Amino acid sequence: MAKGYRTKGRVTRSAGRFGTRYGRKDRKLIANIEEQMHKKHRCSNCARVSVRRTGTGIWECTKCGHTFAGGTYTPQTSVGKTVPRAIRKAIEEEVE
Repeated sequence: MAKGYRTKGRVTRSAGRFGTRYGRKDRKLIANIEEQMHKKHRCSNCARVSVRRTGTGIWECTKCGHTFAGGTYTPQTSVGKTVPRAIRKAIEEEVE
């Protein structure tokens, strides 16, 4: 059974507070984003699964206290994952 409240056979999850407003697709998108945002993430400093969102784009590890900037809804964006790879590749080409 999925998380959330059941109303007339439909799972509304965290977007149930909107009732029937805004459309099914938008409510589903918001529920997915909020689910991703509120879960605990892995810390890049101590590798513990204890990173929580403290504000828009601000993330903090509750274990080691490491605070860093990330994406609005996730601590690491897709661009943030590809940039270090591109930098590493450029350094490797420069060395050769």
